[in-house]
This record gives sequence, C-alpha cells and structure tokens, in this order.
Amino acid sequence: MLGLLFIFISVAFVKAQTTVSGTITDAKTSEGLIGVNVVIKGKVIGTVTDKDGNFNLTTNTPPPFTLSISSVGFLGQELEITGNQSGISIQLEEQNILGQELVISASRVEESVLESPVTIEKMDVLAIQQSPGASFYDNIKNLKGVDVSTQSLTFTSVTTRGFNSNGNVRINQLIDGIDNSAPGLNFPAGNVVGISELDLESVELLPGASSALYGSGGINGALLMRSKSPFEYQGLSAYVKLGANHFDSPVATQDPQFYYDAGFRYAKAFNDKFAFKVNVSWMDAEDWQANDFRDRGSLDNPNFFNPDRNTNPNPGYNGVNIYGDEVATSIGSVADQLVAGGLLPAAARPLVPNTVVSRTGYLDSELVDYDVKSLKTNLALHYRVSENVELIGQFNYGFGTTVYTANSRNSLSNFSLTQAKIEARGSNFFLRAWTTQERSGDSFDAVNLGVNLNRVWKSDSQWFGEYVGAFVQARSQGASESQSHVAARQFADVGRLLPGTAEFDRQADIVRKRPISESGALFTDKSNLYTFEGMYNFNKVINFMELMVGGNYRIYELKSEGTLFDDANEPNGTITVNEFGFFVQATKALFGDRLKLLASTRYDKNENFEGRFTPRGAIVYSAGANKEHNIRFSVQTGFRFPTTQNQFIRLPIPGLATLLGGLPRFTDSFSQNPGFTPSTLAAFGAGLGATTSDPNVIAAAQAQVLQLVQAGQIPNDPNVIASTVQQFVFAAGVQANVGLLTPIEIKEFKPERVLTYELGYKTLIGNKFYIDIYGYYSIFKDFLLGNAAVRQSQTPIDLNNPTSVATLTGINEILFPTSVEDVTFAFPINSDGNIKSYGFGIGMEYSLPKGFKLGGNFYFDDLDTVDDIIDAQIQFNTPKLRYNLSLSNREVVKNLGFNITWRWQDSYIWESSFGVGNIPAYHTVDFQASYKLKSLKSTLKLGGQNLFNNYYNTSFGNPQLGGLYYISWTFDQLLN
Repeated sequence: MLGLLFIFISVAFVKAQTTVSGTITDAKTSEGLIGVNVVIKGKVIGTVTDKDGNFNLTTNTPPPFTLSISSVGFLGQELEITGNQSGISIQLEEQNILGQELVISASRVEESVLESPVTIEKMDVLAIQQSPGASFYDNIKNLKGVDVSTQSLTFTSVTTRGFNSNGNVRINQLIDGIDNSAPGLNFPAGNVVGISELDLESVELLPGASSALYGSGGINGALLMRSKSPFEYQGLSAYVKLGANHFDSPVATQDPQFYYDAGFRYAKAFNDKFAFKVNVSWMDAEDWQANDFRDRGSLDNPNFFNPDRNTNPNPGYNGVNIYGDEVATSIGSVADQLVAGGLLPAAARPLVPNTVVSRTGYLDSELVDYDVKSLKTNLALHYRVSENVELIGQFNYGFGTTVYTANSRNSLSNFSLTQAKIEARGSNFFLRAWTTQERSGDSFDAVNLGVNLNRVWKSDSQWFGEYVGAFVQARSQGASESQSHVAARQFADVGRLLPGTAEFDRQADIVRKRPISESGALFTDKSNLYTFEGMYNFNKVINFMELMVGGNYRIYELKSEGTLFDDANEPNGTITVNEFGFFVQATKALFGDRLKLLASTRYDKNENFEGRFTPRGAIVYSAGANKEHNIRFSVQTGFRFPTTQNQFIRLPIPGLATLLGGLPRFTDSFSQNPGFTPSTLAAFGAGLGATTSDPNVIAAAQAQVLQLVQAGQIPNDPNVIASTVQQFVFAAGVQANVGLLTPIEIKEFKPERVLTYELGYKTLIGNKFYIDIYGYYSIFKDFLLGNAAVRQSQTPIDLNNPTSVATLTGINEILFPTSVEDVTFAFPINSDGNIKSYGFGIGMEYSLPKGFKLGGNFYFDDLDTVDDIIDAQIQFNTPKLRYNLSLSNREVVKNLGFNITWRWQDSYIWESSFGVGNIPAYHTVDFQASYKLKSLKSTLKLGGQNLFNNYYNTSFGNPQLGGLYYISWTFDQLLN
C-alpha cells in the first residue's frame, strides 16, 4: 500500500513539473551571454546561462508564471510561460540604466529608485567595476550627501547630514543583513574586515533617519551592502592589484611605498538546488601617517609648530600627533614641593616661574604600526529547500591592522572579526540568526604607549624634579629663561629611550603588551554580539495593500578585562546587555499606482533605557506619461541607544581625562562628592586669583600667622611661616569665592532622537537626463553630546564647610592636579535643548552621445539653532558645501572605458575628544581607465586616487592623504 502511494506521488510530482529552455544573446553582437539570471518571479528558484548563453530550468510551479531575465549592463525582460517550452530565443539590449535602478533598502521591498519614498543612493556592479578609487569603499565618498573621515588606508568612517566622527555611531552598516559594527568598538571599522570587492553586488545608501526599519543607530543613515548569490554569479573570479603611495611624502621614511591587493572568488551551483561560494582577499601597504605637529594650546601659532623641544619656545608644548607630552605640570608647584621637602633652597624658589612644562613626547610615526593589512574571507552554502525557501549558512572572518583616532590614536594591530549566520528566506520573508565575535588582538593606545614609555625609564616626579634642579642651576649661572628650559630638558632627558635603538624597541614591546589598567598600552576586547531577527511580508495573503512586520533580539557580551569597559568586577568579567525591537509597515498604491502612501513604526527597548517608538510616514506622487516625474514627502523619526562604550566605558586618557559611561553606576558618585565643569572652575579660578593676589588679604594672613608664631602654635621658621601664609591666603580665597563653585547636575541618561522632514523630486527626462533634488530639516532631541569634562577630587568636598581641611585639600586637587586623568572625568550627556540642522542636495546625470555620461552632485548642510548647549561639543563636523563632478564612458573606443571624478569640499571646524581644529578646504581628482580582454574574460585597469597628489586632511589629528596609483588585472567568471 505504501509502495503504491509512493509511486502515485512520484508520478504526480513528475507530471507537475514544467521545463523551460532556450538561448539568450546580445542583441548587438548576437553572441551568447554567459551568466544571465533566469528566475521565476516571486520565487527563489532560477538558473543562469552557460558560456554559450543556453539555459534550462525545471520547476514545480504550475503555469502560467513569469520568468524574470536580467544581467548587469542589459535591459531586463519578463517572459510569460504557459507550459513546457524549449528553443526560446531572447535578445538583451545594452541598458542605459539612468534612473531605472531597482533598490530594496528604502522600503525593504524592490522598487524603482525614481519611486523611492526617501532619498537613496546606489552603486551597482557596473558602478563598482568602473569606480576610480583603489577600492569600492573609497568611492562611497562620491555619492550625494556623503561625508567621510579617513584615518587609514582601510579605515574610513562614512556619514550623511552632519555629525561626522572618526568612528561613526549614527549610521548603520549592514552586509547581507549582518551589522558590520564591532560590538566593543560600536562602529564599523571601515572595510578593513568587511566584504571583498569581487563578491559585492550592490551598495545602497539611505541618508538620514532609518531607524523605523533598521533600528537603533540609524539616526543619520544606513549603508547596506549585498553580496553576490552563488546561484546567479558562478565561476572563478580573481584580481591582482599593485600600487604605490607616499610620493613626495612629508613624513614617510621611504618614497614611494608599495601597495598590494589580491583576491579570488569561486562559486558553483549544482542542479539549481545547492550552491556554494568562497572568497579570499589580502591587502598590504604602508599606511598614511599623522604629522600634525601644531601645539594643542596654540594651533594657529607657527612658532609652536615644531616637535624639536630644544628649539620650540613653548616648554609646555603638546603636539597634536606627539604622545607622552600630555603629562605636564607647573614647575612652580614642583619647586614648592621641593622646597617643602628640603630638596631645594627657599632662596632658589623665586628663580622658578609658574610655567607649565610637559615631558618630551614621541612622534606618531615612532609609536603606531603603519604596516596596514587586511584579510577578508567568506564561505557560504546555499540550499533551496523548495522553490519558495532557500537556506543559507555563511561564515565571515576578517583580520587586519589599521589605525583610527578616537579619544586617542589607536593602533588596531591584528584585530579580527568573526561572523556566522544561518538564514532561511523566501521572496516575502526571512529568518536569521547571526553572531559577531570581536577580538582586539595586539591593539594598543598610542598615547598611553608614549606616556608609559617615558615612565618606564624615569617617573614623572623624578623627571620634573631634575628639570627644576637643572633649571635653577642654569638660571643661577646667568642663562636666560628660554636657555634654562633647554638646559633643564636636556638634563632631565638623560637616559631617555630613543626610537631606533634596541632598548626602545624592547621596552615599547613590553608596554604594548601590558594592559592599560596596569600602566601599559594594550586594550583587550573580546566582545560578542548575538542577534535573532525576522521579517514577513503579507503580499501573498493581502491584496489591497502591502503589509510587513519584523523584529529582532540582541544580546551584547562585553569583555575587556578592565582595559576598556568597567567589567573587571562583573561575573565572569562580562557585562551583558539585552535589546529587542519590532516594526510594522503598510504601503498602499492608489490611482493606478500614481500615488503611493507608506506608514511604519518601530518599537525598541534596551534593558538600561526606556523603550522608544519611531514612526515614519511618506507619500510619493508620480506624474507624466511614464511616471517620470516623482514628488516625495516624508516625515521620519530616528533614535539610537547610547553605545556600549557610552554606557560602560572606563578608560584613562593621560593628560586629558578618565572616560566614564553615562549610566548611574558612574554618575551617582557625583551626588556624594560634587563635580565641577570647566566654566564653573574658570569663574572660580578667576575669583580665587583676584582674592589671593589682594594685598589686604595677604596682609591679613600674615597678621594671623604672626599671632600663631607669637602664641607658639607654629615654629618661627621662615619656610613654615611662608607655607602657612600661603595656606591662609588660599583658604581666604576659597571662602570668598565658594559661591562660584556650582556642582554639575546629573540628569537622566537617555537615547537620542531625531525628527526629520524631507521633500524631494526625481525625474528622468527623455531617458537621458536624471535629476534628484531633496531638502530636509531635522530636530534632534536629547542629543548625545561629546563627553562633558567634569573635575572631581579624590578627597570629598563639602561646599557648606569651605575652610575645612578636607575641602581645601579637595579644591587644591582639582585646581592643581598631579595627574589630570585622576581628577578629570568625561562622560556623555544629553542636551537639554534641541539641536536643529537642515540641508539640501541635487544630483544630476546626463547621457551624452556615444556612451559618455556626465554626472555631478552638490549638497549643503548646516546647523540651524543650538539651544542651551554649554561645556560640551556638538561635533557637527561637516563642511557646508561639497560637490562632485564626473565624466565616464564604458567603451569610448572598442573595449576601452574610463571614469574621472573631481571632488571639492569647503573648510570647517572639527570637534572631537581628541581635539578641535580647522580642516582646510581641499579638492581631489580620481581617474581610471579600463581595457577589456574579452578572450581572457578579464579587465586591465589603470587608476589614480588623488591624482595630483595634493596632501590633505579630512579630520583633526588624522593623517595626511596623498596620491595612490595602481594597476589591476581582474578575471571574471572563469570555469563557469
């Protein structure tokens, strides 16, 4: 009986199958086209053409159904199938894809870029292949509205609509749905451990708020990258790229340096059911070098632009890209301590000025690892369970060395990310689970390295003591003050570890491998992220509108062994954070699809914060005979939970502050012992200085001390008397000005939110002229400002008892700290008022005769108003004006194409915890020419990035970027 049932089912199954076969050719050359995708519309089942353009597809889908036929660079077609068909002949015409690209990320469903409800930019396979930059990631900066901060050859941070930063936490970067952010760093490390260019199918950029669909972090945009399916892109692809940079470099030791980049991809499908792909790429080069030697205290003073401490006129010089000189103190205070300890005669004290002196530091190039490298690997297995469901198992591993600038200059040495994903998906749903495992390897903090290298051979107290002693000796021998500073530094620096020596290398290696928490430079990050998410589109159930629901659940595991997070005393040394969110979106088309309405909302909850709703609404009206005129208006909201570092960091930055998280576990201490902002301390210090220099106050103190001497309460010793008078004067100054000391008020730590209004217009005129215009206005609430610096003494201060010993001791600690980072704490705070920004942009592309394309974009961003922001940085970090111009031709003559792009941006002020400074205006030209060797299925490409080698900076404290020139050979779809 069972055997008969099995035979019956088998026969029924065979009868239900439909077979379609044919040939697809190039309409221009009549040659068979390899690798053309032939897919059943609305299904996951499909096939690709072989080397002769032939295809054969067998399906269980009952006819009639529609075949969707597509290939990069050709106009797609759809073919209605009513039964078994063979010998089908299809010709594809080369496509002018201007304004006809299909995008997914704007609504999570496939739609025309013209009809997208929000601004969106896209790079497809052709654009990636024809891009002039050394890598596809370098070309993202040419998309409309994009700002970048480049810290390394492989580490570029991307953002839109202002608020740029070195590690941008306000934009989501996803690769095949996986967040490419490192869970400990909280932001994508550029593309150092990202996706291989050979495996990249498309890049889609959503400027502005995208939280409604993509959750926390998408407050300024989302960058979505999609890899190639092994079913659709088969065969062996490989490339080798050789280049050079550091021509006429202002800092590199060798001129030029070589750049190496190579990779391969192999994909194979078996019987339209099982397919796999493997990707490996490797890049190695000499990184750009940071050489800003300006004095942080006087950035515009050319006299201080000098790392030679023997000739620099400022003894307290603190170079931007020099580390170790953050440790500084007043040698007058040191002299007072030496006098009190009997190590310096009181008579010598007047020879020592109250001048701030810093220790001698080391150049960025002497400490940072500039051997930049990047390994990207990927293995994916795809199995089609049925014609509606595909299973994917994916494993990514990235490894590299790069540099980035945060609160310090950090060398990510042998840093790695491991990602694994299991996913089930169909045309209207997906379910996936994935993890990201971050390992910091040998990464270290260059500032801590410089500071602790100095302390290895001589403590701060010994160095400053020797400095004062030598200074006094030089002054007493008749040397000028500037000459005495030089002599004092030379004496105190005797025995200093010198770069290039074996002992320097040995000690530097020791400090690099010692954790920051143990006076070293190593930071250990072994954080993990686990995510479960899904989405379902009811388009096969509901006909009158498109309804979509989805959600996700995240678990963060933060592990840094106390070198980055406040996790040293946590169970198993791990901080665990849980998040979840879900969304619903409805879309309705009216009036013959002329009017499209979209509404969505999302709810997200982090265990440390209240939940947030982020609604979005949009309307698109399409006019014209072919719907070529599209007007859109949207109201979008976005939010982001404070990053894991915003929440849990505890990191001392020498000479600056100890960074703290904003959660109550850190800020509650300020209710027990008050903290004071810089503006409060400045007002108090001014008042204190005026009082303590008042002759009447000094005379009164002297009279009090004289009474104590006469009463025998203190000895009649000149040193003791002088010291006691100073104490009385200081106490009187504190008593008179204590009302100026206003403690910081700690408020609730919240996620930040944004409300954005956007109006846009897109059109395609005559199938030749594409125009995209947009304008936006954003209102940020509870904006997370740059870290607010607050000074808090180790000795509790009682403002109600200002002359108590403890209070006077505590105030002295915060005014004259031995180590700034011991009393200065910086933590993120929310703005009380709103921050408003606005901008507009226009992008155009015109198809000229004979295949030429002329393109360009212009965009403007600015702050409108800033309400009540005090003692914190807004970090807008965006030039007001930027534009790009490009000219390209895929085949200017047979098999030869080119692309040239010119980018210009205005000057602006950069704010960050690393420093504040002006970024001059700059312009660059990128160029590439490519020649197709069709018989070898390969392309030869010659290009230059920053063609005229004009060195420039994109952000404060980061390296100067020069020209990078390369030649590459790419093979595609061999062994297909």
